[in-house]
Amino acid sequence: MSPLETIRRTHAELTAIRRDLHAHPELGMNEHRTAEVVARKLEEWGIEVHRGVGGTGVVGVLRSGNGPGAIGLRADMDALPITEASGAAYASENPGTMHACGHDGHTTMLLGAARYLAETRAFNGTVNFIFQPGEEGAGGALAMLEDGLFKRFPCDRIFGIHNRPGMKVGQYAISPGASSAGGAFFDIAITGRGAHGARPEESVDPVLVACHIGTALQSLIARNLSPWKAAVLSVTKIEGGAAYNVIPGSATLAGTARAMQRETLEMLEQGIARIATNVAAAFGATATTDFRVIFAPLINDAASAQEFADAAAELVGEDKVDRNRSPGMGSEDFSFMMEQVPGAYLNVGNGDSAALHNARYDFNDEATPFGAALFARLVERKLAKG
Repeated sequence: MSPLETIRRTHAELTAIRRDLHAHPELGMNEHRTAEVVARKLEEWGIEVHRGVGGTGVVGVLRSGNGPGAIGLRADMDALPITEASGAAYASENPGTMHACGHDGHTTMLLGAARYLAETRAFNGTVNFIFQPGEEGAGGALAMLEDGLFKRFPCDRIFGIHNRPGMKVGQYAISPGASSAGGAFFDIAITGRGAHGARPEESVDPVLVACHIGTALQSLIARNLSPWKAAVLSVTKIEGGAAYNVIPGSATLAGTARAMQRETLEMLEQGIARIATNVAAAFGATATTDFRVIFAPLINDAASAQEFADAAAELVGEDKVDRNRSPGMGSEDFSFMMEQVPGAYLNVGNGDSAALHNARYDFNDEATPFGAALFARLVERKLAKG
C-alpha cells in the first residue's frame, strides 16, 4: 500500500488538527500554542522532541535501523497580520491574525508524514522533522540556524513544500535551479529644510527629492542590470509632511528589492545608496539608506529536485508532476537553510482557492495527504532499507 493510501486513512484526524491550528493563528516567533500542539503530537507518536529551537521552533527526531543517512523535512508555522474574511466555520479566533499563506496546512502535512513514518518505519536512517517559526519576514530560519540547527540535527539533504493556489490538488511542480527570489527591504531617510508652502525658495524640499530618487531608482533595473538577470525594485511607501501649506524638513521612501542571485542583491544595495546619496546632494539635501536582506535566493539542488519530483511521480504519475516550473519573484526563508545544506523545495496543488496573503484564502484540506505522502515517500526512497 502506498503512503498516499495509508495517510488517507488518517485524513479526518489531520483535518481536525489543521482546522484547530487555523482557528488559533500566531504571528512569527510567537507560535507558542502551535509549537506545543506540534510537540505533543510528535510525542504521542513516539518521536523524540526538541522544543525551543531558535525560539519557538520544534524539531522531532525519528531513527530507524542503523543507517548513517539523515534527511531534514521542514514546515513553517507562523500566520500573517491579516483580518480573515474566508467565512470558514473554523476561521481565526485571534483578531487581526490569520493563516493566509497555508502554514497551518504545511505543519499538518509534516505531522501526517511524521505519524506515518513513526508507525511504518520503512526506512533506514534518521529523519529530522523541522517545524520553523517566523517565516514571514521574522527571521525564523536564521534563528534556528543560529541556535545550531544543523550542528544539533545534522542533515545530508533538506526538503520543504508550499501549497500553490490555482494548481489542481494532486499535482506537483518544482524548479530545478533558481526557484524563488531573494528579497530585501530598504528605507531611505531624506533630510532637507522645511519652510512655508508659499515660500519654497527658503526650503530644501525633501518631498521633491524623494520623488526624484524614486524615479532614478528604476534605472538600476533598466540600465544597470543585464536583461538575463531577473530582478524587481519597487518603491512602496513615501512619507513626508503633515500639512497642506508646510514644506517638511524630512521625508522617507521605503520598498523592496528582489533578485535571483545574491550578487544582484548586492549590486542593488550599492546602487540604491549611490543614487539616494547623490540625487539628494544635487538638491542640497542629504540621504541615508538602510538595506536589509530578509530572504536569500532559493536555489534548488538539481539532484535533490529530481529526487523530489521522482517521489511525487511515484505517487500520482509523471503527467501530474511539472519538473520545470518557472521561478517566481516571491521569497521564502527556507533559502537560508538551503545555503547550508543542499535540498529542494516543491509546490503542492491547493486547487481553486483564493491567492496567498489574501483575506479570503484558506488551505485546501484535500491537499494534506498529497503533501504528507510526498514527504514520507521521499524518506523511503532516500533512506531505503537494504
